[in-house]
Amino acid sequence: MSPGRHHLQIPGPSNVPERVSLAMARAVIDHRGAEFPELTLRVFRNLAEVFATRHPVLIFPCSGTGAWEAALVNCLSPGEKVLVFETGHFAALWKEVARKLDLEVVWVEGDWRRGIDPQIAEDHLRRDPDIAAVLAMHNETSTGVTSDIAALRGAMDACGHSALLLVDAISSLACAPLPMDDWGIDVVISGSQKGLMLPPGLGFNAVGEKALARAAGATSRNSYWNWQAMLDNNRGGYFPYTPATTLLYGLDEALAMLLGEGMENVFARHARHAAATRAALAGWGLENVCVNEHEYSNSTTAILLPETCDADRLRKMILERFNLSLGIGLGRLKGRCFRIGHLGDFNDLMLAGALSGVEMGLELAGIPFRKGGVNAALRFLTGGEA
Repeated sequence: MSPGRHHLQIPGPSNVPERVSLAMARAVIDHRGAEFPELTLRVFRNLAEVFATRHPVLIFPCSGTGAWEAALVNCLSPGEKVLVFETGHFAALWKEVARKLDLEVVWVEGDWRRGIDPQIAEDHLRRDPDIAAVLAMHNETSTGVTSDIAALRGAMDACGHSALLLVDAISSLACAPLPMDDWGIDVVISGSQKGLMLPPGLGFNAVGEKALARAAGATSRNSYWNWQAMLDNNRGGYFPYTPATTLLYGLDEALAMLLGEGMENVFARHARHAAATRAALAGWGLENVCVNEHEYSNSTTAILLPETCDADRLRKMILERFNLSLGIGLGRLKGRCFRIGHLGDFNDLMLAGALSGVEMGLELAGIPFRKGGVNAALRFLTGGEA
């Protein structure tokens, strides 16, 4: 085992702050007892502030995949049509979940380097009034591409379509602005292990009025994922089955940290670290998977290597030499790219260390690049020009 701490710079799970770890070390209490609602009702209130909504935010003991399924089975029925955009690996996985639930998928192919084109969405919706929902990745974790959800909502409104807007914010919640109510999102889906600074294990559905109304007539069969059962129990601060109590302790502390910092400050911090990472990328002369500046991610930067280079070999070398974990290339980008996560409990010095490990690794692996990316990032972080 290497001396010193392990540096986890994948795009999630992110680093868990000591405050959150200590909160989760508390003894478990009775989840049916009188003191439990003091915790949960506070968590629900603070979650709504982070999601920027007046609507309920439901908490499921699950991964993000479970949160996808919960959203689909509650407000859609088998045979209904959903419009999905190929922005990367996770969009493709969500599409497969929809298909397995007997939804008809209208799949808009993409090159994994660009976000959702609102005009293409509007064109599909104008041609097809039977589309029941639009499924959109806000931040595509596999590519570091963020789609313009406000523009997508505008395109939907422009054609007066009744489709629901379901948005995956698993790697963007508490990293980039996504005001659910202001942007007219019907369901926001997220998870605990990224911007919320927790271990994996909690999935979220923030549910608007239109989605709740649609759920009343949906015919998909569900039990564990049932929104109404959650809502009925959550009103009193309880759950329809045993919740992940220790993760709720951690969530309570993480929400206090985020709201104490202020969400605008949280977003600005993430944007700053993302920009510093891109300054390093430009200094190295390497290519960003995301090709549009207005779609750059606050959460992760995916770096494309020359075709003759093996990104997995580079990652392995960096891990073995510097105890630094970087994100793997997924799907069609496997072996072609690596990803730097800059999200969650993260500061300037942590970023400088991660970028230093990458620059040393590039040299050791014989990757063609220019030295000086770390210096460019440091100039940015200290207020100079990159």
